Amino acid sequence: MRGRRQDRREERQQDRSFGRRGSGNTRYQMRQKMVTIGDDFWIENEAGQKVFKVDGKALRVRDTLKFEDAHGNELCKIQERKLRVKDSMEIEGPAGERLAMVKKALITPVRDRWVAKIGNGPDLDVQGNVLNHEYTIEEGRNKIAEVSKKWFRLRDTYGVEVEPGQNDILILAITVAIDMMAHEGR
Repeated sequence: MRGRRQDRREERQQDRSFGRRGSGNTRYQMRQKMVTIGDDFWIENEAGQKVFKVDGKALRVRDTLKFEDAHGNELCKIQERKLRVKDSMEIEGPAGERLAMVKKALITPVRDRWVAKIGNGPDLDVQGNVLNHEYTIEEGRNKIAEVSKKWFRLRDTYGVEVEPGQNDILILAITVAIDMMAHEGR
């Protein structure tokens, strides 16, 4: 039977392994100020290879970003929803099914809190300093992704590191949606 002390020790070790090479996590490189409607940009892996393309389209009533693989196949899209009391972003799959709804949950002086309501799974909590790209994405008490500027030396670049077994494209889409809502007007 495992004790609480051993469980906490393992959690701390997992937290320390985030951001380290060889941790088994997948790391992506994102550019700040590139997420705007009407612009296209690439999400690269840590080796600098272009992995996903984000195609920014300004459509009739709603702004849309489409995520595509390197071959141009649509993986998901983000659509802005402004008709609600709180602004939100909806992430849809290629067939139009809702994958997630991202909303700002709580405003505090230092840390932002966001929630991603997952269509067919548990909700994800996003906490940390979103404006400075230093935050975590958690499912319950388990960290499943981390966003940080500390892994890359390039200016205006931040990283998204995803635990194995997670839906990488959904995590990246959540990150882009939060970036767009947190930095409105750029």
